[in-house]
Amino acid sequence: MAKAEKKVDCSSMEGKNGGERMKNNYDGKIQCLQLNQLVDFKNHPFKVETDTELFELMQSIEKEGVLIPLLARPNPRGEGYELIAGHRRKAACQWAGVSEVPVIVLDLDDCQAVIAMVDSNLQREHIKPSEKAFAYRMRLEAMKQQGKRTDLTLSQVGTKSMDNPTLSVAKVVADYDESGEWKVQNESPKMRTDEMLARQVGESRNQIARYIRLTYLIPKILDWVDEGKIAFTVAVELSYLKEEEQYELYAVMDLEQCTPSLSQANRIKRMSQKGTLDMDELYLILEEEKPNQREQLRIRSDRLNPYFPSDYTDRQKIELIESLVKGWHERKCNEGKNTEKSR
Repeated sequence: MAKAEKKVDCSSMEGKNGGERMKNNYDGKIQCLQLNQLVDFKNHPFKVETDTELFELMQSIEKEGVLIPLLARPNPRGEGYELIAGHRRKAACQWAGVSEVPVIVLDLDDCQAVIAMVDSNLQREHIKPSEKAFAYRMRLEAMKQQGKRTDLTLSQVGTKSMDNPTLSVAKVVADYDESGEWKVQNESPKMRTDEMLARQVGESRNQIARYIRLTYLIPKILDWVDEGKIAFTVAVELSYLKEEEQYELYAVMDLEQCTPSLSQANRIKRMSQKGTLDMDELYLILEEEKPNQREQLRIRSDRLNPYFPSDYTDRQKIELIESLVKGWHERKCNEGKNTEKSR
């Protein structure tokens, strides 16, 4: 049964007239907008999963309403507004049948919008490697574009840095020089953009570079990284392969149901750089027994997937299989004991 359409009363957030007062004035005040006025952020790297967390958010919205306003800007590519922060809240509202939501609308340029979008989503508890990879890449490119701008006056820089904490500028010192003229200069040497990003997100420069390397992986291999089938460091090495080589590697991994170790990935990378990598070499490398490898029982996932719920992760599938096998083993042991007693 479809949920009844609901609306959110934004008057308590804005005073009388709500969103009408903000129709042509994007000064950061809260206004009410229809969900169909909000379009998703272009190339948004963070996925909205229909999972337990989204269901709980939907229940919270049904009970309490939208407590934290969404963030948007006028859509630069057409009508409506481009959603910057709040994609999960939007999805939960759609699920709950809510048609109107509180939104803060700011007039941001592309670089400011990217930085705000990334920063708001990096606060999430669970972030996939692929999401972080594309987010870091987008944010770094936006910061570099900001660094190229020369059209900002001192007053504009000061306003932006104070009113928008997602923007970072060098600390400046203003004072009179020896001639008595007012002078503004940087207090510290100019910092590299990747160093600035590293400080802001709490990662090292090298780790950010590793994450960005993941954006060069084909989607199928990147999915395996997100699912934990391929280790992060291994994935970084594989990202240096040519696209066609990655597709060949994926075909071999899928057929053999195995993934390379770090040393094997490094060898594959070197062979690619030398131009000697082909399907035969990939088979030979992946068929090698790893130093700490035990004999494995391999079952193709497509033989088991029909028996699991579609939202089950590989870890959940393994835990269920182990639980079923353990239960079977215990029953067999009990049957054996009962047989011994009856003799």
